[in-house]
Amino acid sequence: MPTPRADLSGGVDVAGILRATGALLEGHFLLTSGRHSPQYFEKFRVLQRPQETAALCSLIAHAFRDAGAQAVAGPTLGGVIISYEVARLLGVRAVYAEPGDEKTRVFRRDFETVHPGERVLVVDDILTTGGSVNQVIAAVRRAGGQVIGVGLLVDRTDGAIDFGVPCFACERRSVPSYAPDACPQCAAGLPLIKPGGGVNLPTS
Repeated sequence: MPTPRADLSGGVDVAGILRATGALLEGHFLLTSGRHSPQYFEKFRVLQRPQETAALCSLIAHAFRDAGAQAVAGPTLGGVIISYEVARLLGVRAVYAEPGDEKTRVFRRDFETVHPGERVLVVDDILTTGGSVNQVIAAVRRAGGQVIGVGLLVDRTDGAIDFGVPCFACERRSVPSYAPDACPQCAAGLPLIKPGGGVNLPTS
């Protein structure tokens, strides 16, 4: 699928924002997917800063400004902030997909959800395996909505995952991740950190 490109003439320095906020961490990390990685993007070091978050979300909104989005959907937790801000910039509604079970996301609570035929932009923070994004896409389609694109803060796969719709990321880079039984840092005996809790876990 063609990839929309944002006009960066507004001077948004994505790499500079990630550096300045300390969002890119080096070490031995347990990812949400269960895989291990020597790098971790701590999204909330960016998302706690409204100006920086708005600058990055403006790139996503600009990339899809002509796509005819009628709503923006994101997964809880970090995707709530991104979907709200991108929706605000596009002048449309934001909806939030919460966990249904370990393999699905659902739209619940008593707010307006996705309507049949509605054109929906799906957004998320950090892309590693695509699990959360695919769950939101599935939730939109179950509701009868039409997914018109995917917008991301950071794509750790450097564009390797194809969602079947145009995909834009503010930052693209190739960051390795490993199954626990194939992790070189585990083999080297390096402490495993679960982000958010700062907990050292047993290595494989």
